[in-house]
Amino acid sequence: MKAKSTNLRGSQTGAGQTGVAKGKKKEKRMPYAERRAQILEKATELFAEYGLTAQTRALAAECGISQRLLYRFFPTKEDLLREVYDTAILGPFQAVWFAELSDRSRPMRDRLNDFYNDYLDTVLGRRWLRLFLYSSLAEADMAPNYISSIITKLTETIVTETARERGIRLGMEPEAIHEIGWTIHGALSHYGIRRHIYRASLTTPQAQVVDMHVRSFLSGFDAMVAQFE
Repeated sequence: MKAKSTNLRGSQTGAGQTGVAKGKKKEKRMPYAERRAQILEKATELFAEYGLTAQTRALAAECGISQRLLYRFFPTKEDLLREVYDTAILGPFQAVWFAELSDRSRPMRDRLNDFYNDYLDTVLGRRWLRLFLYSSLAEADMAPNYISSIITKLTETIVTETARERGIRLGMEPEAIHEIGWTIHGALSHYGIRRHIYRASLTTPQAQVVDMHVRSFLSGFDAMVAQFE
């Protein structure tokens, strides 16, 4: 981060100034939607690498524009973070997954295997995980919002559909349902962290790991429900 700032200051004189000026002139001709998309993409990369405390000055330098021009697209850093959340954290989740998890023509084991393999491939990549973890450490509202808007409904769907398949009537508080759902979602989310953040758990095929956790969840489901009765 400091090196980038130094390079940016150093480009204000001599030949560097001419090069930067020309570069900025060309970049300013970029269509509005294209420029906005570029800023969001660069912002996502920057925040995923350095955390939410990364400065907009560095982002502007990465985009080859002035900080003043950046503010024309996003007046405040909070506005920018909100857009990053919508596009980079919330965006990859596919609403169709809820319908597929609720498809009672298929065994729950198959539904869970298909969903979590897709979820690991589509959502839980390195950049998404780093961005999500940084937002959690920064005590920003990105991670809590994702959990309340997506994961809460997801755990409810998984637990209620599993109970329906087994003929079990759930007479427990919503919080208990969420905790049961977290036993599988938390385990497989941490598997994604081990792979992409720790660079571990790379030998066993993903599908095999997912099925192992699915089997464990289903085999212990009745006992988990019984604890809350």
